[in-house]
Amino acid sequence: MRGLLNAEWITVHGLVAMLAVAIFAIGARARGERRHPSAAMAWVIALALIPYVAIPLYLLVGNRKVVRGRAPPHPDVVSRPATSADSPSARFQQLAAAMGLPAAASYEQLAVHNDGVAALEALHSVIRDATRTLDVCTFLLGRDALGADVASLLADSARRGVRVRLLIDGVGRYLGGRPDLSGMKAAGVQVAVFVSPFRSALPGRTNLRNHRKLVIADGQRTWTGGRNLGAEYFTGAGHSPPWIDLTVDFTGALARQTQARFDADWAFATNRATPDANTASHPGDHGHSRAQAQLIASGPDQADDTLYALLISSFFTARSRITAVTPYFVPDAQLMLALTLAARRGVDVDLVLPARSNHRLADLARHAALRDMAAAGARVWLVPDMVHAKAVLIDDDLALVGSANLDERSLFLNYELMVAFYDGADVARISDWVSTLRQGATPYTAQPPGMARQFTEGIVRWLAFQL
Repeated sequence: MRGLLNAEWITVHGLVAMLAVAIFAIGARARGERRHPSAAMAWVIALALIPYVAIPLYLLVGNRKVVRGRAPPHPDVVSRPATSADSPSARFQQLAAAMGLPAAASYEQLAVHNDGVAALEALHSVIRDATRTLDVCTFLLGRDALGADVASLLADSARRGVRVRLLIDGVGRYLGGRPDLSGMKAAGVQVAVFVSPFRSALPGRTNLRNHRKLVIADGQRTWTGGRNLGAEYFTGAGHSPPWIDLTVDFTGALARQTQARFDADWAFATNRATPDANTASHPGDHGHSRAQAQLIASGPDQADDTLYALLISSFFTARSRITAVTPYFVPDAQLMLALTLAARRGVDVDLVLPARSNHRLADLARHAALRDMAAAGARVWLVPDMVHAKAVLIDDDLALVGSANLDERSLFLNYELMVAFYDGADVARISDWVSTLRQGATPYTAQPPGMARQFTEGIVRWLAFQL
């Protein structure tokens, strides 16, 4: 009798597992999804072995893209790049155009914030200078003195007649301590939560987080980069020093593009018709400034994995240097191949990381990649303080600054935003910032791992998409 019951259970389990895998395959086919092979394999294994847990989990968080099809390329940019056709920035622009991203636009009055104090002063200035509209997008708003200060400034702006919109990520809201938003709402601030993990009407998308950071005044001046609106990103929390981070602000046509980007995210979060931010500008939107930069939106709202593709292409075509600053380094095999091959063919590859980040699993997962980088001849620099900045420099004419980390969650799941700067003088300014950061770092020395360490690292890397 027991054997019969066991046989029946095995049969039922097998049928459920087959159904679960079929749901995954049909869903991926119907939505035209292109998953990273390791992620697809992880889902198939989980659905086959533990379908009773994996099916509801897949239905809750399993969708990776929210767009169908792709935006048409900008043919004028593809055929006539703004810089030398053989330069890394020209190739970068050509590929970005082919993926339908907005063309490069002019900007003025670029300020690179050297530290949290300068970043906070610029943030206050942008908020206070708004006369008509003020739009804020953040992953989290800290439940601390700095978060309260920002909330007060937004409320004051609303009271003096400025239309204020605050877009905060549904998970980031809780990671920031669940700040009280009622005071801002009472003052007239419009608040939207981007995909609440508990009340989302978007099936399969609750794992897709909005990690973009934007503060836009009157559609004319933009503050952006890696900082969330919490004390640790500016002044430090308690007795801890502030995290090292990188933000910038600017005016001009590029700022108007960021307004279109925010409007699209706001429409999605509030279930309104979503405008296409990728068609908000055209190749002629250059204004009077020679300085050019380009918004690189990456995430589920893009048909392609835009930033990932652009990074790999740039790493393969770099001539003299690749410098990357990131708090978490958990790349996939293709990104690692591009970096290590660049180092082996003589490109100066430098990676700047915190010696210890705020994410212990990410620190554990990174060591296999760091050992491979060191073996290929790349230099890894460990900064004693927490580094939260995100920047990538290619040769002397391309610098990326923004919200994306060099890990699989940022590159494949999160809504991220980077700005690609093409002006040589401004690339040099960002490079100088990185050089100053590197002065206090120590070189990484690879140590051969034991069997237990290798096994543990492998298990953690299997979860890399969730780190």
